[in-house]
Amino acid sequence: MREPILLIMAAGMGSRYGGLKQMDPIGPAGEVILHYSVYDAKRAGFKRVVFLIKHEIEEDFKRLVGDPVARHMEVRYAFQELDKIPAPYTVPEGRTKPWGTSHAVLCCADLLDAPFAAINADDFYGAESFQTAYDWLSKAQDDEKAEWMMVGYRLANTTTANGYVSRGVCQVDENGFLTGVDERLHIVESSDGPLYTEDGETYHRLSPDAPVSMNLWGFTDSFLREIRDGFPAFLEKALAENPKKGEYLLPVTVNDALQAGRARVRVLSSGAKWYGVTYPEDRPGVVAAIRRMTDEGLYPENLWA
Repeated sequence: MREPILLIMAAGMGSRYGGLKQMDPIGPAGEVILHYSVYDAKRAGFKRVVFLIKHEIEEDFKRLVGDPVARHMEVRYAFQELDKIPAPYTVPEGRTKPWGTSHAVLCCADLLDAPFAAINADDFYGAESFQTAYDWLSKAQDDEKAEWMMVGYRLANTTTANGYVSRGVCQVDENGFLTGVDERLHIVESSDGPLYTEDGETYHRLSPDAPVSMNLWGFTDSFLREIRDGFPAFLEKALAENPKKGEYLLPVTVNDALQAGRARVRVLSSGAKWYGVTYPEDRPGVVAAIRRMTDEGLYPENLWA
């Protein structure tokens, strides 16, 4: 068995949050959110972790985040940079935004030599989700189609009262396989339940029980081929239509493969409550939740002591 790998995408600068939220301490001993993800992953069986970061934050990230983990797991680093795009394409003038989560995975391809789970750095997923991911990845192999996995969360467990969130709203068939993903970039809470808008004016209802992607995916090697083959077509479209902000996103890439019949995705449900720091106002709630779970004995006072 090839040991599954945990990939943590931590290159985003947290524009809405206003800083490097990936390194903002929220735990009793100064832990950051992704430390809890790594701790849960280690307990589930993961032995290797790849951090996807930017060169600009490398020194601080290693000191505050990576070095404590490296005493307990194998740690590798990859870097997401704007100029990591194939010729003849070039970075548009004035673009500073990363190319998105599928591009982030592509930047790590040389380090992903086994089935891997991919997660965000600034989301708290819960221990059960990592055990589910590890167990699936330990047996993962492609058949006539690429075989991938997603841990789905109940939409109402993943919103914030402090602003909007982006979620991949999923359609799942009677056998538990993903049939489609609608990327909703502006979802808000309301007294009538979750709402989304595409134009900032007209709002549409969403079911609070709708399964959504929190970017906890499980992939075989075939996903690397998928994103590598699809990147030029994305660039053609993005450079023509949205050169400064177009993003190559994991849910969209997965959906394209599904609709083309190249892959199928098993959806494994989680009833966990999501915690994240999308906005500064979210931080006190996350700190309180971690404190409560620590008091209940779910985590030690110092994760890496």
